[in-house]
Amino acid sequence: MKTFAKGGVHPPENKISAGIPIEILPVPEQVIIPINQHLGAPAEPMVEKGEAVKAGQIIARNKGFVSANIHSPVSGKVLKVDKAFDSSGYKQTCVIINVEGDEWIDSVDRSDKLKRDINLTGEEIIKKCSENGIVGMGGATFPTHVKLTIPPGKKCNVLIINGVECEPYLTSDHRLLLEKTGEILTGTSLLMKALGVERAMIGTENNKKDAIEKLQSMVSEYSGISVHALKVKYPQGAEKQLIKALIKREVPSGGLPIDVGTVVHNVGTAYAVYEAVQKNKPLVERVVTVTGKDMEKPVNLLTRIGTPVSKLIEYAGGLPDSTAKIINGGPMMGKALASLDVPVTKGTSGIILIRRKESRRSETGPCIRCSKCIAACPMGLEPYLLMTLAEKELYERAEKERIMDCMECGSCSYICPAHRPLLDYIRLGKSNVGRIIRERKQK
Repeated sequence: MKTFAKGGVHPPENKISAGIPIEILPVPEQVIIPINQHLGAPAEPMVEKGEAVKAGQIIARNKGFVSANIHSPVSGKVLKVDKAFDSSGYKQTCVIINVEGDEWIDSVDRSDKLKRDINLTGEEIIKKCSENGIVGMGGATFPTHVKLTIPPGKKCNVLIINGVECEPYLTSDHRLLLEKTGEILTGTSLLMKALGVERAMIGTENNKKDAIEKLQSMVSEYSGISVHALKVKYPQGAEKQLIKALIKREVPSGGLPIDVGTVVHNVGTAYAVYEAVQKNKPLVERVVTVTGKDMEKPVNLLTRIGTPVSKLIEYAGGLPDSTAKIINGGPMMGKALASLDVPVTKGTSGIILIRRKESRRSETGPCIRCSKCIAACPMGLEPYLLMTLAEKELYERAEKERIMDCMECGSCSYICPAHRPLLDYIRLGKSNVGRIIRERKQK
């Protein structure tokens, strides 16, 4: 079965909510919408205190090419444009709206009818993605219109759709594949037209047999698209590992997928592109997995952007007494939340409640030179060495040892028998090396 060659680990899957259909979370009384929910420049607010808005209306416009529009997910009145905490624990500018009813702008088609016919050109599809604020839904939140704009001198000959969802606990992509199959396949066709390619490959791990069967039963109706079952191994869903597994090409150090003739989009992105192009619907809601071993009602929730995390947990039965940590994203790459008042954003794939006994860090021991971290690293790095270099602030050497190639998957920390905080130090080293590289370029 197809997979990547280097490294990888097998954490318990804990896909508790895999069999639970998507439910619609009621619209909250108030939403907090950060103007920076994407990689690149923050958007610029276009509304003021007291202004009435409708769902789907643009409230912050992109600033520059690598940026994304922000739209109101609700109808109501703007309470204020002010600083508020986001999931990172830092304050950023947000548009805070008090909800009144649920009135949408007229141009949005909210019907459930599948619209397969594609009547727009590739350039028009890219423009629609830009206008509707579509970003990568797998967590990276890179503006989709930028990814669809191929740089001069480069050529894409195959589109890869990432339906792997290899992080433990998360099941939002799985449910989308099952419940919105036609929309995802149509979204894939739209992305193919935008890129000017005739071939697309949808990859998903073999633990989603029902989704694979559903895709395979419908894919013959769509030209140029094939479905591929992949071996269950973390981090199979990482961009470079997925490319290696499906088309046997290796993205060079410091390079991008387009350097090997491919572009990768998440299944959630394909669905968002379908809604943006075929339904003229901006990215104002997404599916979020809310789960945990002691949760009363693990769920997959279609949630309006800006909804406080507390509302999702409340809907799922409330916070169990055993909860010690709440993770935004998956347990391998996600980060702990400091507050339940922070909002869901375009990049929120899951909220995971971790029990007390599983959240405690084990006591750190000395490195025993076992090399398990090297064997587990899917990028072929030496995590123990990168940790030491970061700890000792030897950033020039760390750069030479390719610290910037680390994708922060956490496989090294997971596998380490001495429980060393490898990823923590590597992240610290990456931030400092990245700063040094930026300063060098400015000179």
